[in-house]
Amino acid sequence: MKRITCFFCIAFLFGVSQMAMAAQTIKLGVVTKPGSAQNIVAEKFKELVEQRSSGAYEVKIYHSKSIGNETEILQQIQMNTIQMGVITGGPFDTFDPIVRVINYPFLFKDGAQADAILDGPLGKEILDDLATVGFKGLCFSENGFRNLTNNKHAVKTADEIKGLKIRVMASPLHKAIWQSLGANPTPMPWPIYTELEQGVIDGQENPLWVMEVYKFFEIQKYMTLTRHVYSPHIDVASMIWWKTLKPADQEMIGKAIYEAALFQRKDNRDKDGARLALLKEKGMTVEEQPDLATFRAKVADLKDMDLFKEPKVHALLLKIMEATK
Repeated sequence: MKRITCFFCIAFLFGVSQMAMAAQTIKLGVVTKPGSAQNIVAEKFKELVEQRSSGAYEVKIYHSKSIGNETEILQQIQMNTIQMGVITGGPFDTFDPIVRVINYPFLFKDGAQADAILDGPLGKEILDDLATVGFKGLCFSENGFRNLTNNKHAVKTADEIKGLKIRVMASPLHKAIWQSLGANPTPMPWPIYTELEQGVIDGQENPLWVMEVYKFFEIQKYMTLTRHVYSPHIDVASMIWWKTLKPADQEMIGKAIYEAALFQRKDNRDKDGARLALLKEKGMTVEEQPDLATFRAKVADLKDMDLFKEPKVHALLLKIMEATK
């Protein structure tokens, strides 16, 4: 009888141990709503980690700005209040200036070139540098090439941007880009539908998926395919948390987020053609062949501005510019 009781005690303790393992939760923050680019990465990551860890990890996704804007999410990751985030490149500006190099205007020709740089040694320099400000840089997923929309008039040349009140991210670089183009850039946290609808701002700039998912075709008449910035998302973890993980778990989590990023990049690019067709169908007037030479001319001197004066930042920008010629 004692042996049977002992057996059940061991079984019970083993079960408790397994439940304790299953209770390890990775809190992951994104500012956007389900269906958005960030969420697609987060949901694929959740699927892969929970499957590959046999239930040892559970991923809880905090979406739709439920725990704050992207700057606030990054602050929480630094403190390990939450463990991970899929964050637009712009808000990293105030944490680590090296991230500015990937938001430089007209840097990448296409997605394949962006992948080659960001998945390679130059991208690794950026991810590794994030450790200096409390983040484990894991990989890059995709927001996409940013395009201008507004509700005032069609835009074909950079001169036609003058005076437009354009919402930008909380990023000194993005503000500088639109100042150079003659706009009135207005930093504003996400989401911005109401501000666009009420005319608080004239327009905004984002990838095509944003126009679809957030239904900007309802409140923005004109779109110009400027593709002025390739905007990645940076998938990061709290360095405090990362250092507590076993090497095997670090490897599993790192592989899962990278595979989720690859999945999302392909998904995003595969859908862009249909998105453009939908936006036209919904009534947006789309300028597909703007005079990009006029845009490039106005932002040509940004590489010499104070935002890039720090030696490591300037050196990396020049290396990436050379690699993308």
